[in-house]
Amino acid sequence: MNTLEQLDDDEGGTVFRDVIMLALAGFVAMVLLLLPHLNPPGEAAKENTQPPGNVIVEVRWPDELDCDVDLWVEAPGDTPVGYSNKGGVIFNLLRDDLGKRADATGLNYEVSYSRGIPAGEYTVNVHLYRNSAGVFPIPVTVVTSVKKSAKESARQLLASNIELTREGQELTVYRFRLSEDGDLVPGSVHSLQRNLRTWRSS
Repeated sequence: MNTLEQLDDDEGGTVFRDVIMLALAGFVAMVLLLLPHLNPPGEAAKENTQPPGNVIVEVRWPDELDCDVDLWVEAPGDTPVGYSNKGGVIFNLLRDDLGKRADATGLNYEVSYSRGIPAGEYTVNVHLYRNSAGVFPIPVTVVTSVKKSAKESARQLLASNIELTREGQELTVYRFRLSEDGDLVPGSVHSLQRNLRTWRSS
């Protein structure tokens, strides 16, 4: 093979390598440009999803007291939710506080969240499960808030302070009705006792 033929072969190889490298670089550039747009339906679904925590019920009692106060809630047409039944169709008990037992935060606090805001009557109870502190009465604060959409912040609907005077006591803090729009129905709030803890499915 003479020098002229070798020169032709080298030029042909260089051109081939250049074309392959340009094609590869173009492919990588297209992939990088398309990456942000690969899954737009996921973005749309995220915007249309209602976040959890539409009705929020919180219970607080003094942090220094070693006692176990339990929150019980019931949504319209659902089963009561509390320490022995932590989830229903509507509500979930997200924090079951045992007082000083297995408590990394030092806070005496329980909270339940709902998925959605069905219209109808809601019941909120508290129950003194255990009082190792031996202090009576136990002051308890209960706050109920509503968050109608992801764009809105939670708005307090009701708040109440009660006292528990003996172990095993279950008190209805309040019962209330919400409209289809998630608004408190005027005149619907009362505290007629309705036990939730002893509920059993039929």
